[in-house]
Amino acid sequence: MKTRTSTPTRFTGGKALMAFAALAVVATLVTFPRLEAFFQIQAGLRGKETLRLTVEGLNGALRRYEPLPGLIAERPVLAQALQAPDDTELLQRVNEELRLTAERLKASDVYLMDTTGLTIAASSYRKELSFVGRNFGYRPYFTQAVEGGLGRFFALGTTSGERGYFYAFPVEVGQRIIGVVAVKFLVAPFEEAWRGGDHWVIVRDLNGVVFMSSNPRWHFRTVRPLSDGERERIEAIRQYPVDRMELLPNTASPLRGDMALLSIEVDGQGREFIANTLPIHDAGWAVTILTPTERANAQALGAVSILALLIMLLGFGVAFYLQRRAQLLERIAVQRAATETLEARIAERTLDLKQANDKLVEEVRERRDAENRLRQTQTELIQAGKLAALGQMSAALSHEFNQPLAAVKSYADNAIQFLARGREEETRENIRRISAMTDRMASISKHLRNFARRPQEKVRPVELVPVMQDALAILQGRLEAGRVDVRLDLPDEPAWVIGGHVRLQQVIVNLLNNALDAMEDEERPVIEVGLSRVGDRWSLKIRDHGPGIDEETIGKIFDPFFTTKTPGRGLGLGLSISYNIIRDFGGRLLAQNHAQNGAVFSLELQAAQADTVALDARETAAE
Repeated sequence: MKTRTSTPTRFTGGKALMAFAALAVVATLVTFPRLEAFFQIQAGLRGKETLRLTVEGLNGALRRYEPLPGLIAERPVLAQALQAPDDTELLQRVNEELRLTAERLKASDVYLMDTTGLTIAASSYRKELSFVGRNFGYRPYFTQAVEGGLGRFFALGTTSGERGYFYAFPVEVGQRIIGVVAVKFLVAPFEEAWRGGDHWVIVRDLNGVVFMSSNPRWHFRTVRPLSDGERERIEAIRQYPVDRMELLPNTASPLRGDMALLSIEVDGQGREFIANTLPIHDAGWAVTILTPTERANAQALGAVSILALLIMLLGFGVAFYLQRRAQLLERIAVQRAATETLEARIAERTLDLKQANDKLVEEVRERRDAENRLRQTQTELIQAGKLAALGQMSAALSHEFNQPLAAVKSYADNAIQFLARGREEETRENIRRISAMTDRMASISKHLRNFARRPQEKVRPVELVPVMQDALAILQGRLEAGRVDVRLDLPDEPAWVIGGHVRLQQVIVNLLNNALDAMEDEERPVIEVGLSRVGDRWSLKIRDHGPGIDEETIGKIFDPFFTTKTPGRGLGLGLSISYNIIRDFGGRLLAQNHAQNGAVFSLELQAAQADTVALDARETAAE
């Protein structure tokens, strides 16, 4: 008897692919509805954030315009116009004021009505469709304002044909209401911002009438049937065109929480959206954001397709396992060759980077040398600027030295006479005056010597008030010769800043000289000098009472070699050098015109810390 040997059934690659294909179909049918709902909910959550921003934008516009009619109503000229409606000249002035107000506020219309609702003045008085002469007594915002409150209302304009939101406020004389002022702003710009986005927006009132929407075809259509009473009230106040208030076909089904799936008519065909709604209580509005479901459905379909693809890829992986194992060794060899090639390229690239780095180091060295040469040139320009300033002050300094010298000679001659006559007390007084005049000349010489020397000092804490006093002392002769009134406004506390005494002195002298040059034609020139603490900085402001700086010049005033002075009066380097000095100290030098007249130069320097001031004082004492 023969024995039968059974061959085991082999699970071939074809069978594996068929099994995985069946699994992919089952997984698709089971997971697609759940994935579709998941992606719709995620789209709805993103729509909620867009809805919140949209509602904040509408609320911001409402809050911006809400106080405006009350502020406008306080203008006395409006009450005067209401009390004298036959004064054409007054009404013309009010019309123009309202037009300018509307332009400044970016409002559509601003208009004034008497207690009957008749418009006597409006910002649109120049337009063909002007509000002037029209009666709006039937509007709720008017009746609310006449009763003494803030009136608000949304409607389609019966004159302009434009949709807008109205605010109104009573105009009072004493306790008596004599009229109403109203402000209207348009809502169309909001819709322009909504269009072209991923979401659709609907804004409806308490009656369910859509008055704002991303789709203009939905304007004035209703999301629910209106009763006859509601239609009559809307028609009585002319809020919307009644003939356009047709029902907008829509059906809703819950999705999750306050989110819903809304099927609504778009271009004659039903379309499905994910709807989120938020109310605006003050305006009585409900804002709905509509997110199309197409993208969520496509995402769900894509996710299911990826799942099915992964299952099929897994099936292919099982089917071709043995073949891929054979290919693995070949791939390893290929990868080894690729690795060697990559390492060679990396070595070449490393060499290129090293050469580029060496070149960059050389360029940095050259730039550092150029900066050192630039600083040396700047120092020479600073010294030249100071010598030029000394040259400009030479006449005043000559007078400043000649006057004490003449006095010394006179006192000396008198002392000889008094000594010959034995009048010792008068002789001592003349000698004492000679000594005082000598001290004055020595002080002037000291200030000039410090000003003219090259600034070798390092940046360190410097007290700003003595620096400024030294600068004033240098210019004392020119100030007295020009009968200049210098008004100082200094703080009680010491003003320690980071800088250098000599260079700061040069900057202040330069600014004072510019102020004096600007007031050459003034009979009684005035210079105001103010020093104040602003945060972590000290601000020194020098203001002249000259003609100021024109707009074309103020942008180039710190440029090198730019000057408005006549030839021979300067090289145009003073302000440029001063600007660079202050920048080296970590500060700022600004120029602007004063609101009344003249120019103001502001010198802002970093305030020195208390511990830095103490340390610098110890170093100075040690030196």
